[in-house]
Amino acid sequence: MRASQILHTRPEGLYCPVGDFFIDPVRPVKRALITHGHSDHARAGHGKVLATQETLDVMRLRYGEGFAGETQAAAFGEEFRIGAARVAFHPAGHVLGSAQIAVSAGGLCIVASGDYKRAPDPTTPGFEVVPCDVFITEATFGLPVFCHPDAASEIDRLLASLKEFPERTHIVGAYALGKAQRVIRLLRDRGYERPIFIHGALQKLCDYYASRGIDLGELRPATVEAGGRQDFAGEIVVGTPSAFADRWARRFADPVACFASGWMRIRQRAKQRGVELPLIISDHSDWDELTRTIADTGAREVWVTHGREEALARWCELNGIAARPLHLVGYEDEGD
Repeated sequence: MRASQILHTRPEGLYCPVGDFFIDPVRPVKRALITHGHSDHARAGHGKVLATQETLDVMRLRYGEGFAGETQAAAFGEEFRIGAARVAFHPAGHVLGSAQIAVSAGGLCIVASGDYKRAPDPTTPGFEVVPCDVFITEATFGLPVFCHPDAASEIDRLLASLKEFPERTHIVGAYALGKAQRVIRLLRDRGYERPIFIHGALQKLCDYYASRGIDLGELRPATVEAGGRQDFAGEIVVGTPSAFADRWARRFADPVACFASGWMRIRQRAKQRGVELPLIISDHSDWDELTRTIADTGAREVWVTHGREEALARWCELNGIAARPLHLVGYEDEGD
């Protein structure tokens, strides 16, 4: 059996004909396997959804109870038989509940990585290397220029700025699922014990993380109506990226605009967003992690998707690994 008979691309996304299911489809389908809860991978309207319990919970929080016709939770390492395919979910290290999906049939194993990172993260199980014949890897940061620093050192830069400018509010832009909770937990791990103020759009997901045993410390709503602008002087406020574009961010005392993202490696991106303190904290693998992971899987063939596909495919070819870009559409960088 050829790999393309197990998984191939269709307009809806990656399709498994021997199991009659899609992985992270971009439009409603009869059966979907979902790698994680970011909205570019997890969409509502499918007939049946198989995902980790955390991903199902996140989809329910975002889309409501009726987000799919039927749902089934998958534990890490648990094997399912769907048609002629065997399927298992493995930790991806991207956000809480994120998974790689291994699909086996006809003596071949293909692993679809979804989004993943190799760096340690106190808010999610770490990435697990799954040996396979074909590895389908993301390439969000698939260029050699991307080399993420240690996240703790970036948090130390934030705390140093807070100490230097105690009269200013430090507003940290972070994606609502995964990044915001990771930044908060990293602050706690670096000894920051004061209350952290959060945008209302983060409340449900922060509460959910806490319910799963991830201690985020004391969180308070970042509502200026409850007090004056100066009440937030010297405090840390975490908000969604979209909050930077509206009046909410301008309510605080002489705010220091911070943004936590792997894209902050590109100075022009930081400048375009009006970011004063860029924090290079990513929930995706950088170039070295991508290439190391490909080598670690032992895959003899690599398919590259949603990102800088050509550069990573070229690296594979130069290292004797067959590779091709998939050119899937509909996947953004919500969780960067």
